[in-house]
Amino acid sequence: MSLEPEADLPAEAVLAGTLPEALRAELIAFRRDLHMHPELGNQEFRTTAAIKARLEKAGLAPRVLAIGTGLVCDIGDWDGVRPMLALRADIDALPIPDTKSECAYRSTVPDRAHACGHDVHTTVVLGAGLVLAELHREGKLPRPVRLLFQPAEEVLPGGAADAIECGVLDGVGRIIAVHCDPRVDAGRIGLRAGAITSACDRLEIALDGPGGHTARPHLTTDLVTAAARVVTDVPALVSRRVDSRSGLAVTWGRVEAGHAPNVIPQHAELSGTVRCLDIEAWRQAPDIVHAAIDEIANLYRAKSEINYVRGVPPVVNDAGVTELLRDAMAARRGVEAVEDTEQSLGGEDFSWYLEHVPGAMARLGVRTPGERAVRDLHQGDFDADESAITVGVELFTAAALLDGGGR
Repeated sequence: MSLEPEADLPAEAVLAGTLPEALRAELIAFRRDLHMHPELGNQEFRTTAAIKARLEKAGLAPRVLAIGTGLVCDIGDWDGVRPMLALRADIDALPIPDTKSECAYRSTVPDRAHACGHDVHTTVVLGAGLVLAELHREGKLPRPVRLLFQPAEEVLPGGAADAIECGVLDGVGRIIAVHCDPRVDAGRIGLRAGAITSACDRLEIALDGPGGHTARPHLTTDLVTAAARVVTDVPALVSRRVDSRSGLAVTWGRVEAGHAPNVIPQHAELSGTVRCLDIEAWRQAPDIVHAAIDEIANLYRAKSEINYVRGVPPVVNDAGVTELLRDAMAARRGVEAVEDTEQSLGGEDFSWYLEHVPGAMARLGVRTPGERAVRDLHQGDFDADESAITVGVELFTAAALLDGGGR
């Protein structure tokens, strides 16, 4: 692999040239293999083994995390003083069927699919690692880099917390990641300093009452009506008890109650999500949501049991690391390849790393330029323009070469 520096830029500052065609083809094949064999969170044994084998083939020494899946791999030796830059990928898939009808690499596992692009994220970090390993051998890598392949991003509160417990941030001063964005053309990235995703928690409620005949709701707890009012009134109450700019929102995904049209049931269940744009409002959200549910349930004499599952805080991009990504993309593809992006209501456990070290996540464009149809995330027909893999590798590699340090 020959990677010659541009004449007007020092070799240690920016990656020059394009990826060798053989490596580009290998990465596409690797991504397709992952796409065909998706694994759910904390079950990514095949995926972990495939990554480990390729890194070892490159002469590196990856370490599987103590939790059994996922791994880290350092390129260069950390001197204990100058902090490393970490490149993070998430490796798990989703429990939904792959509905792509004409695709040679569609999932071979029933009801499992890489419908969020984690196969792309993984391949990008692997590809960057292979390039950076070569640059390190040539003496062109300014500081050690850590590759982090994290399991269970889709499992609340996210595998990042377990990875941190395994010590993946030891010696790390900055951390960067990408997330596929089907609204951005391949060849481009979206950046935003500050919050780029939202907090996401899970909410489960059980309502109970004595039940009875629908002819006499006044003699019992009208549980279906109570559940309906929780569904409609709690989101409204919650949104009025914080600054509206915080975007605190309750959205229901499941409501179950009753089995007969003339019987008021004794039990009802509701579940949904709590999302929030602002990290301070997110910290207050459990108390606010609990109070709103109790208020409505008490009004209808229903007993409530609430299971509020903490998920993830917003990903808040550090301004300095965001600029590092902007400079890296501009160096590789020009300033026109970077666009501003808005804050998403989606959640991402990359946020847990940012509670410890500064970092930033970029939105990696995966829409084929000119394509009108949008294959949204978490849908069975989601796919990515595979030229985005090269873009991600270039972004991460240039960022590693431009990185001036961390803490």
